[in-house]
Amino acid sequence: MISVFIADDHTIVRQGLKQILSDTADIRLAGEAATGQETLQLVRGGTCDVLVLDINMPGISGLDILHVLRKEQPELPVLVLSIHAEDQYAIRCLKAGAAGYLTKESAAEELVKAIRQVVTGGKYVSLGLAESLAMRLNETGDRPRHDTLSDREFQVLQLMGAGQTATEIAGSLSLSVKTVSTYRARILEKLGLKSSAEIIQYAVQHQLILPE
Repeated sequence: MISVFIADDHTIVRQGLKQILSDTADIRLAGEAATGQETLQLVRGGTCDVLVLDINMPGISGLDILHVLRKEQPELPVLVLSIHAEDQYAIRCLKAGAAGYLTKESAAEELVKAIRQVVTGGKYVSLGLAESLAMRLNETGDRPRHDTLSDREFQVLQLMGAGQTATEIAGSLSLSVKTVSTYRARILEKLGLKSSAEIIQYAVQHQLILPE
C-alpha cells in the first residue's frame, strides 16, 4: 500500500485528491496540510511514501519546501501538482528536487500513474513536457530570460509582478528589505530591464504572476 501526504491550500482541491486516492486500491491518504509550515510539520512528524505538493503554498512556498526536503529527507519523492504550465515551472521544480511535475488539469489516471512511478524511484513528467525538454537540448538561445534567475530571484519577480512592495515581499519571504532590493537589482540586470514597472510588465507578459 502506497501512503501519500497531500499539501494544497485549497480545500476543494484536497477533497478532489482524497477522492482520487480513495478510489485507488493500492494508495491511501496518510495526512494532509494547507500551508507550507503545516506541510513541513506533517512530513517531519509522520511517514509517507510520496508527498503530493502544490507549488503555491501560503507561508513557505512549494519551492522552498523542496529545498528543505532535499536536505532533510532526500529519499522522499515529491510530486508537484500545479496550476502553472509545465514549461514555466517544471524544470525549476525538478532542479529543486521534485520527482515529478503535473498540472492540475491532468486526469486522475495520470496522477495515480505518477504516484506509482515516483514511489519506485523514477521521475515523472508528461509526454508533452518530455518532448519540450528534448527540444530544449537542441536550442541555443531561445530560453526565456527568467530561466537564468535563481529560485529566490524568481520568487521576488513573481511577487513584484503581483504589485507587492519591497516591504511586503520581505514579509512574505522572511527577508530584509535590503535583501529584497539586492534581488531586485539582480533581476533588473539578468533580464535587461530598467525599472520596477518593466519587471511588472515582464511578469505579466510571461504569465508568471502568482494567482490570488
